[in-house]
Amino acid sequence: MAESRREMLSIGVFLIIVVVAILLYPAQIITDWTLIIPVILVLSGSWMLVLATIRASNPQKYERGAFSTMGFGLLMIAIGGAWYLFSINWLYSLVLILLVLAALAIAAALRRK
Repeated sequence: MAESRREMLSIGVFLIIVVVAILLYPAQIITDWTLIIPVILVLSGSWMLVLATIRASNPQKYERGAFSTMGFGLLMIAIGGAWYLFSINWLYSLVLILLVLAALAIAAALRRK
């Protein structure tokens, strides 16, 4: 029952994220309309980090763990950020993805069961 509420909440948050990303283009915060998708990825990844925090405080059996949700959220932020940075310089994109992968590897190695 709690999982269906989280799913409904996530759908609502995703729709708000899409609206915000679309509104950033007419406000000229995003200069190219093709950068709307990376902004959606970054904001959705941020929401995944919030969900990981919720799951860590209330873990349930047979459910994805908070660590994997956090990892997926960080990966979404890295992909969206790298896509956005690719319009500036491709080297920044590569650095961002490698930095996030290194942080995830270190976090996984230091994680306690």
